[in-house]
Amino acid sequence: MDKSMLGDLGTLPPEDQARMSTMIDQLQIRDSLRMYNTLVERCFTDCVDTFRRKTLDKQEETCVKRCAEKFLKHSMRVGLRFAELNQGAATQDE
Repeated sequence: MDKSMLGDLGTLPPEDQARMSTMIDQLQIRDSLRMYNTLVERCFTDCVDTFRRKTLDKQEETCVKRCAEKFLKHSMRVGLRFAELNQGAATQDE
């Protein structure tokens, strides 16, 4: 989450500003880890069929790369769309 989306934190006392900033940072870390875990689980489930060897075979590796690229592109597009919608809603509130 972009801290600028929360409005003016400057009106809060310094200790509350620090607390809010820490909470936002923790939420961003949590969301990043959740996205990473979802990516790994989805691509592993879709692409890895057997455990014949320690490394991925060529087909599995190609599948994982393609899966990760699609997942990240989709996540970025959804994030951009939410930002557009949020900005539009903020404009209407003014």
